Amino acid sequence: MVQASSAVGGGVLLAIASATAFGLSGSLATGLLTTGWSPGAIVLVRMGIAAIVLAPFALTALRGRWHLLRRQAGLVLTYGVLAVAGAQFCYFSAVARMDVGPALLIEYTAPAAVVAWLWLRRGQRPGKLTVTGAAIAAAGLVLVLDLTSGAHLAWSGVAWALAAMVGATAYFLISADTDSGLPPLALAGVGLTIGTLTLGLAALTGLLPMHAATTPIAFAPATVSWWVPLLLLGLVTAAFGYATGIAASRRLGSRVASFVALLEVVAAVVFAWLLVDQLPGPLQLAGGLLVIGGVVAVKLGDRAI
Repeated sequence: MVQASSAVGGGVLLAIASATAFGLSGSLATGLLTTGWSPGAIVLVRMGIAAIVLAPFALTALRGRWHLLRRQAGLVLTYGVLAVAGAQFCYFSAVARMDVGPALLIEYTAPAAVVAWLWLRRGQRPGKLTVTGAAIAAAGLVLVLDLTSGAHLAWSGVAWALAAMVGATAYFLISADTDSGLPPLALAGVGLTIGTLTLGLAALTGLLPMHAATTPIAFAPATVSWWVPLLLLGLVTAAFGYATGIAASRRLGSRVASFVALLEVVAAVVFAWLLVDQLPGPLQLAGGLLVIGGVVAVKLGDRAI
């Protein structure tokens, strides 16, 4: 019992670390976008750096057990193409057609999709506390994303955001799959490599516009060289974020991990305040507290199952 509690506690910490790392990506990318970088170029470099960094760790984790990759080839390909490359490509396609707030909200219906999938496919019916926690977290997201101010919606953008939600759902479900036998670092490293190759192919075919610049980037604390946010995007928001996210999902399960991941939105608001002077308002701060409360309720509901 003590070991189980320790594993859950460690999983929560890993999930929070992953959500915080992912939350940093928006502010870093904003700085690059203002100097002429295209979203596709940012994502491709981000994934490429992370794949290179995690490669030796993935090889060490596998320890020559290549049969695991062969046996789980379909799962790994789905993870790399759909959960890594697909989710990001679809999200950036969505924000090119609609406001960021609604796009994020649609993508972050993924935890509800995870609950529905586990209920329909595995018979894991959510309890009242889980449903209540989901509703509280959803209300918090609306406030955090400041959707009450009014935002432009386009059906094409909604479709892309829904596709991003499918990718995010796949990320949580596959990351939590302990039956595959793949070590978390191996899944993260190989998945990021496949994601990078997929995005590279999209760039070569013209589906992903590629624009870059070497102009210094001004953040609130200081102006830095163009490569600094790129390096942080690759090392922190991708390599560290995916590795800790998978490890967390293995300990918590896809349901709880997906809801803890909602803290990414809260982290994104905080980093936007610190790095790009986008100060959160009272409603956003209240929304952050609701998201945290909803996550706690979902965790308590999961324990009761």
